[in-house]
Amino acid sequence: MKKLGIVAALAALLFTLHSPAAAQVKGLYWTTSGMFGPFPITDLIPSVPKEKARDITIPVSMWVIDHPKGLVVFDTGNNAAISDGGCKNYWVPGNCDGLKPSQKRDDVIDRQLQKLGYSTDKVKAVITSHSHLDHIGNIKMFPKAVHVIQKKELYQAWWPEKFQRGGGVFVMGDFDGPARDFNYLELDGDYDLFGDGSVMVLSTPGHTLGHQSVKVKLGSGKTIIMSQDAIWMQENLDGYPAGLNYSVKDYNNSVNRLKMIRDLEDGEIFFAHDQDQFKAKGNQWYK
Repeated sequence: MKKLGIVAALAALLFTLHSPAAAQVKGLYWTTSGMFGPFPITDLIPSVPKEKARDITIPVSMWVIDHPKGLVVFDTGNNAAISDGGCKNYWVPGNCDGLKPSQKRDDVIDRQLQKLGYSTDKVKAVITSHSHLDHIGNIKMFPKAVHVIQKKELYQAWWPEKFQRGGGVFVMGDFDGPARDFNYLELDGDYDLFGDGSVMVLSTPGHTLGHQSVKVKLGSGKTIIMSQDAIWMQENLDGYPAGLNYSVKDYNNSVNRLKMIRDLEDGEIFFAHDQDQFKAKGNQWYK
């Protein structure tokens, strides 16, 4: 009986060490790759009624995830080349005039990591929500990382649908050349990044063919959902859909999916481009 007791105690210890609850995100930092704007909200969400219309200046969200198994970056923002007034040398002029980026060189993800005491070569994984210019812009800064992206989104980046090519939202310079030979973890759906349930990649198509969001479980037990462009801002949750979508049907399904996850886990959704939410909660750690 004594031996059975020792075996049971050891089994319980091993379960504790390897259970999902034992491994949680140590910290989550929300920052931005400069700002876009000001411009009318109806430029992005045409369905917003006149009485709710306003000018907005929006963040370009990036996230740093500190996990016991390694450092993760979720989205790398606008390419460094558009910094300090250099936009029209890299993006098509219409996007510069329309989005009005204010990015400084210190806003770029490598400098943001330095501010937090990290460096790009220490990043184990880079998750890219989708391949638009303000989310995949600096993946070339992370040649050693594993790049986590939906397989169909990676193919969409390299060969976008004809109807999506004209707007300049896919910038080949962001992911050509050496980025072609990076180590890509090409997903087809959801994925548990570290195998412990603490960092979950969620397939949320609609805005693009292979968009993905991320859900993390913090050490405090809190669930945070980083929607990225599955949900731009609060107005989308209020029923006014984003004005740029690959599939409106898939977009609505993804919005509803994230809302249900939030409600079931008593979590919180952080949007990609909400000026009010970022002003209140951006540039800080969550633990």
